[in-house]
Amino acid sequence: MTEKAVKRILFVDDEESVRYSFRKLIHKHPYQVSDASSGKDALEKIKNEVPDLVLLDIQMPGMNGLEVLKEIKEIAPAIPVIIMTAYGSGDRVITAMKYGAYEFIEKPFDVPRLKTLIDEAIETGQQGKKEVIYYSKGTGEYQVGKIIGNSPALKEVFKMIGRVAASDASILLVGESGTGKELVARAIHQYSNRSDQSFIPINCAAIPDTLLESELFGYEKGSFTGAIGTKPGKFEMADKGTVFLDEIGDMSLAIQAKLLRVLQDGTFERLGGSKPIRVDVRLITATNKNLENAIAGKNFREDLYYRLKVITITLPPLRIRKEDIPELVKYFLTKYGFELNRQSISITSEALDVLTQYDWPGNVRELENLMKKAVLFCKTNTITPELFDEDLKSTVNDRKMLSANNLSAFIPESIDNYQGQIYKKVMEEVEKELIINMLKYANGNQVKTAKILGISRVMLHDRIIKYRLNPDNF
Repeated sequence: MTEKAVKRILFVDDEESVRYSFRKLIHKHPYQVSDASSGKDALEKIKNEVPDLVLLDIQMPGMNGLEVLKEIKEIAPAIPVIIMTAYGSGDRVITAMKYGAYEFIEKPFDVPRLKTLIDEAIETGQQGKKEVIYYSKGTGEYQVGKIIGNSPALKEVFKMIGRVAASDASILLVGESGTGKELVARAIHQYSNRSDQSFIPINCAAIPDTLLESELFGYEKGSFTGAIGTKPGKFEMADKGTVFLDEIGDMSLAIQAKLLRVLQDGTFERLGGSKPIRVDVRLITATNKNLENAIAGKNFREDLYYRLKVITITLPPLRIRKEDIPELVKYFLTKYGFELNRQSISITSEALDVLTQYDWPGNVRELENLMKKAVLFCKTNTITPELFDEDLKSTVNDRKMLSANNLSAFIPESIDNYQGQIYKKVMEEVEKELIINMLKYANGNQVKTAKILGISRVMLHDRIIKYRLNPDNF
């Protein structure tokens, strides 16, 4: 039977009495302790024999602990480093964590906490030594706006982009929130004959109706209070180029009528104006809603729908193209390793397995946000499964609230009273209950609630008004 290797700790402090006390403190533990009296000495020892953990004092002559920490992270970024000091100012704590410290502990030591911290840090470091997949070198060598993946489902999307890009036909992108509809719209524009002209994206759900019309079509001087001059809209600015309207299902019927005219004859009037303005614009729209249901509920114009969906491209959710997850993880590690200045970020195979087994209700956007958080908060330079526990478990619990077993509660007893409207009625009740539960979860914080739900702050505000909810009650 193979004996387990003894874990090595390097204790760095310029005071001999402190080094002696630590050796006495740890002698009953199964760790091999060596020490160093200076930062220079510590760096030499790390180069010759890599320890499993470094405990590092900040206040030392010559190189201070923060300077040594930076050097350690360049020599051996996977080594966890616990910073020790008798002077735990906020600036030092922040700087130490920024440089990649595992944890910060003040002198005199709380002995039980120190021992627990040592065990945890070494265990974390050992996790990082398991079959590590190194991805990020922090070089910034990643392509912004690239559609990542090579799965069969995504290849079908690539084929559609290639077939339709050169035409001027209107395109409707359909898919769940977070599947990358704007990326696809940009790719269509990039491969079109208009690629040297403007691409202007607009999120219809993020702009109130009172502003959306003027944003799209512009306004004349004096058309409303505050209109001190004439302003062209996005359609004028995108002449000869492409306009991408995201969340088209949230557009009001009044603006839909004006958009229909643009599609029919390429003209419109600015707000407050009477002179027709002609533009040559390729229109791409996107939605995560069922527009046919919206038409049945009198919330979307049927004639506009058929104008928009000359060509429809359906984007696959991440759960049916899980083979793309490793490549997406690689991309996000590289991207955020560079942007957050976390060099040589890596991920264990166990952590990658956790990601590939998850269903991703928030799709690629959810994965990206999780990877950004993991890069920011991993205490070593290796991402392990434990970093995902809180986020993935909470998401699973949120989804359980709307399981099939609970839906019966939303079906009205007198179904006959809702003939032709039963789908709309049930969906409204489900939506209302979901928003109430998420507001409770976020203690009434609307920004956090909108983020959890994956909708815009404006859309959440509209629903709060619609269902007569008071966030202050949660």
